[in-house]
Amino acid sequence: MNFRQVNLDFHTSEMIENIGEKFNKEQFQAALKKGCVNSVTLFAKCHHGWSYHPTKTNEMHPHLNFDLLGAQIEAAHEIGVKTPVYISAGLDEKTARRHREWLVRNKDESTMWAKDFTEAGYHKLCMSSPYLDYLIEQIEEVCKNYDADGIFLDIVGVQPCYCQSCIAERTAMGMDPYDEKAVLEHSEMVYKRYAEKTRAAVDKYKKGLPLFHNGGHIRQGRRDLAHYNTHLEIESLPTGGWGYDHFPFSARYCQGLDIEYLGMTGKFHSSWGEFGGFKHPNALRYEVSLAAANGAKCSIGDQLAPNGEMDMVTYDLIGRAYSELKEKEPWLDNVTAVADIAVIAPEAYSRELSTGQMTQVDDSGSGVSRILLEGKYLFDVADFETELDKYKVVILPDVIRADEKFAMKLKQFCQNGGKILATGKSALYEDKNEFCLDLGAEWVKESPYRPDYFRPSVKIDGMGDTGYVMYGSGERVRCIGTELGARENPYFNRSYKHFCSHQHTPNSGEYGGAGMTEGQDGIYIAWDIFNDYAVSGEIHLKQITVFALDRLLGERKTLITNLPAQGVATLMEQNSRQICHLLYASPVKRGNGVEIIEDILPVYDVSVSIRTDKNISRVYLAPQMEEIPFTYENGRVTAQIKKLECHQMAVFE
Repeated sequence: MNFRQVNLDFHTSEMIENIGEKFNKEQFQAALKKGCVNSVTLFAKCHHGWSYHPTKTNEMHPHLNFDLLGAQIEAAHEIGVKTPVYISAGLDEKTARRHREWLVRNKDESTMWAKDFTEAGYHKLCMSSPYLDYLIEQIEEVCKNYDADGIFLDIVGVQPCYCQSCIAERTAMGMDPYDEKAVLEHSEMVYKRYAEKTRAAVDKYKKGLPLFHNGGHIRQGRRDLAHYNTHLEIESLPTGGWGYDHFPFSARYCQGLDIEYLGMTGKFHSSWGEFGGFKHPNALRYEVSLAAANGAKCSIGDQLAPNGEMDMVTYDLIGRAYSELKEKEPWLDNVTAVADIAVIAPEAYSRELSTGQMTQVDDSGSGVSRILLEGKYLFDVADFETELDKYKVVILPDVIRADEKFAMKLKQFCQNGGKILATGKSALYEDKNEFCLDLGAEWVKESPYRPDYFRPSVKIDGMGDTGYVMYGSGERVRCIGTELGARENPYFNRSYKHFCSHQHTPNSGEYGGAGMTEGQDGIYIAWDIFNDYAVSGEIHLKQITVFALDRLLGERKTLITNLPAQGVATLMEQNSRQICHLLYASPVKRGNGVEIIEDILPVYDVSVSIRTDKNISRVYLAPQMEEIPFTYENGRVTAQIKKLECHQMAVFE
């Protein structure tokens, strides 16, 4: 995989004429050079269903009169730029209108994406219908006729469907075609068949060619789905609905799958299909750097104009980010993330279906990610297959109950010196309300109050001796270890009969059981604290969590830095050196809640301290190659960075 990619969308209506008339090889090449691009994903077929090359298996766009795909591949290869080829798989509007019987149907017979044919938009096609064979022919044709450097299949995933093809197949298999469990089982089978057939179609002419199936999100806890791909592309446009929470949490899961991956953002102010919209250059610089800091290659989304002319303003924008990335590449490839903490992904526990649609991080995942990023903790996102031996702390956020197998895994982790931080219903057995670990707590019942209050029993930085409101769902527990904080009840729950003041009922001071406990295996917090932080953002929720994590990690914490809360810090190992990535930008909300980055303010005198058993001989800034002084004391190497602007790598060699 290349570091500096562009995904060149070309979804173009048949109502537009003179397609590709302004394509010019030299202008195309000049744009790629200006953008510092070394891989560009080109379109064989778009969502509208048209091919952009001569075809016997489909129809070329009615207003295109030459082989645009072939011309683009030739032009790119001439300057050393790779060309993966895009084929719209799940959407093909031309075919959808001609074969409505091939469409995905909801249980009420409505369609997906566009609800019917009275509104603008696409309609999703079902892979259990004859459409799959039609798609396979198109894939084979592209692989046979073109020097593609990969195949990108879009809008696919495990998809529950009630179309007549699915109904007939489930019936023939002896299933109740409308039973939800049968529908889910069948949808998994349909996706597996699709994945196997598309892989075979590629291998027929280009054995081993890179292949990626895009569903807008890499499903956490479904390694089987991830491994249908040769690599992963984390579609995550912060302004396009994914937000800035999505990529870091997704990347930290992907880095544990032993599959190469990239982060895909966009040049757009908003999202795909926006013509004439541009991010601020600083936003793209930051997003590209964020990918690099998380061990990912990068892809930036663009959309080619119908006339085939590349927009040079776009490639000037992309070039500002990619020219910086190019200089950093020697410190980015073949790296391994350093992590003290494993977070068991709530999505992996939920066991919900991957529907092939864009998925945002759930609130518990978002909340734990925000706190760990703001607290500068080194963490991976894990699932139930992850080996836990290398971690010092495992976080079970809010919802992670344990079956017998996982309980034994956690117990073994603790016996080997690891510690657990559990919140909410986490660490309770799957089938009974008993803790599977010694966290100093005994479950009593769900708390009848919401909200209620937390009062610390020990000194917590930033908190005093008072009751702090807890909006999240809570559990009533009895302390059988060390009580680190208490639950205090409100006077009553707010209702039409009982209410006080504008928002919620004040603290009565009545003891409601333990709020935070500690036992031999770790610490338990009796609320859905991470979900609450994602929703309310109350600062004391972070302070409670930071206290618990620092108590569990103690002197074992690898990275310590004074980088402000909005900064991001990661640590990568590359051969004999450790590379600390430091980023700083502060998104603001514009318009209808769109998070954007415009100004990047420099941060001065950033201290970085790393615990290491390696013999560090030099510390320098990359790519500047500027040596900086450092000290070594009690197993920690500490250095000071005078100025950080957007992204800086500090190399400990």
